[in-house]
Amino acid sequence: MAAYVISEVKFLNPALADEYRRLAEASILRHGGRYVVRGALPDAVEGAWPSEQRLVIIEFPDMDRAREWYASPEYAQALKLRQVALERRLLFAEGLPE
Repeated sequence: MAAYVISEVKFLNPALADEYRRLAEASILRHGGRYVVRGALPDAVEGAWPSEQRLVIIEFPDMDRAREWYASPEYAQALKLRQVALERRLLFAEGLPE
């Protein structure tokens, strides 16, 4: 069953955020993930969405692969950079059975 990593992102340092994205993307692809939404400004038809935040959704084959990616040495370097490059809320959610 597919698993999704959903991130609400606010950029603190655009140059560092670019480097974070480069490192994160390589690690995501290496662990079988793919971007479904990347850096979108959602159209909030109900409720509010802060204009400075962007939305990222990544799909992994299953929750185990998503968790392996997050804990991986490949992502660790990006994760360190994330602390100064951007603020975020990060969510993991399982998709529906096929």
